[in-house]
Amino acid sequence: MALDCVASNPEHYRVVMENERVRVLLYEDVPGVRTVVHRHPDSVMWTLSSFRRRLVGGQSEVDVELPAGAAVWLPAQEHLGENIGETDTRVLFVELKEPAPVGADPGPGSGTAVVLGPD
Repeated sequence: MALDCVASNPEHYRVVMENERVRVLLYEDVPGVRTVVHRHPDSVMWTLSSFRRRLVGGQSEVDVELPAGAAVWLPAQEHLGENIGETDTRVLFVELKEPAPVGADPGPGSGTAVVLGPD
């Protein structure tokens, strides 16, 4: 099974820019859509639309509701997502390719981290 989100969910994820340090993805779906399991490295998510989603990873499940224009830090994680709202989801992800420096605080920054627990 391919865990890269673009390979596992190509109908929803599209690479819009990539270089040696980051990969920028556009994610789009409609209400009721559920992705297959995939992985994200440490990322920043910028919401282009407001939405409600359910994220399921391992034994954890969390419902998330975000407004358009939110910037959110996402620590590396593996999950599947489902659009449980009544609006389309449109999001930009900036995936980091470099690991965090040793001893760095991976804190959420100015946004709310969406963290799923381990299996």
